[in-house]
Amino acid sequence: MNHSIVILPGDGIGHEVMAEVKKIIGWVQANTDMSFDIQEDHLGGAAIDAYGVPLADSTLEKCRKADAVLMGSVGGPKWDKVDYAIRPEAGLLKLRKELDLFANLRPAIVFDSLVDASTLKAEIVRGLDIMIVRELTGGVYFGEPRGIEDLGNGQKRGFNTQTYTTAEIERVGRVAFELARKRHNRVTSCEKANVMESGKLWREVITALHAAEYSDVTLNHMYADNCAMQLLRNPKQFDVIVTDNLFGDILSDEASMLTGSLGMLPSASLGAADANGRRNALYEPVHGSAPDIAGQGKANPLAAILSLAMALRYSFHRGDIAELIEWAVEDVLSAGIRTADIMADSCTPVGTAAMGDAVIARLAQQKANAA
Repeated sequence: MNHSIVILPGDGIGHEVMAEVKKIIGWVQANTDMSFDIQEDHLGGAAIDAYGVPLADSTLEKCRKADAVLMGSVGGPKWDKVDYAIRPEAGLLKLRKELDLFANLRPAIVFDSLVDASTLKAEIVRGLDIMIVRELTGGVYFGEPRGIEDLGNGQKRGFNTQTYTTAEIERVGRVAFELARKRHNRVTSCEKANVMESGKLWREVITALHAAEYSDVTLNHMYADNCAMQLLRNPKQFDVIVTDNLFGDILSDEASMLTGSLGMLPSASLGAADANGRRNALYEPVHGSAPDIAGQGKANPLAAILSLAMALRYSFHRGDIAELIEWAVEDVLSAGIRTADIMADSCTPVGTAAMGDAVIARLAQQKANAA
């Protein structure tokens, strides 16, 4: 059976890291029973250059029909002066909204060989494995009304609306509880119920959902600002964190730095599963477009490769192949092979393509050992 993938390299280092992802896809096709139909298109600044908009309707339709979308990165100084409504990031926001990708999964995992790359003490982060589930299509980023109004006398007022419904909270809550059941069975729900009505509703709905459907899972509530502090103080107390769009944006970036480098972190944005288990899904590395190193072959492709592993797990239900890729990445790191962002003493420096080749070599070694 062919699985359909749309690849959107985007801007900056996106093309470089996605080239390594395509290598891994090629290895999977050549060495397993999986095959893929792959299309490639533009997103972000590249789409502005090609189509005049950051996400063309034709690209969106390809993504609707695909089993999974793999993205590189968007944005860069080249497009800093374009109209705000068509900035590169607007293409990504529209893609998430139009595909109803309401659940953003951001794992923060510290590989043993990268413990010293974290700015926190080794004993604080060693063995860290957190999953942050961020609601992605609601909240203050999409709420109405929003805008900037002229108050006269040289004064203006900018405003955005933080809003959530019961259904929006329930569906992302279910994703978090289901993930926890497959991990360590703990969920921490974060909001600001002490000062925000939307936070009060969030806590009420998560509490009711837990009582009705997930009483076997341990649930804790935590104010988002306290969670930010606790992520630095004692991050291993967390298993699955579920939170809204704004707080999830902030907390997931904070958690990502516990691992030492944004270049190591994948993510998945998932829609609702249909009767056949198929869902719209977008997979992307957490890092940005890094225009300062774009085109130099220095970028770390491991976050993009690990995003492919997430696609294999959540869209194609092939956790076995996902684990092979994750093992290969960990083995490369254990061997001391490093791109610049994770470089350490006594390690071997490599560029983007060489890092991808190193992962391929480990996959081949694993296959040979299995034979």
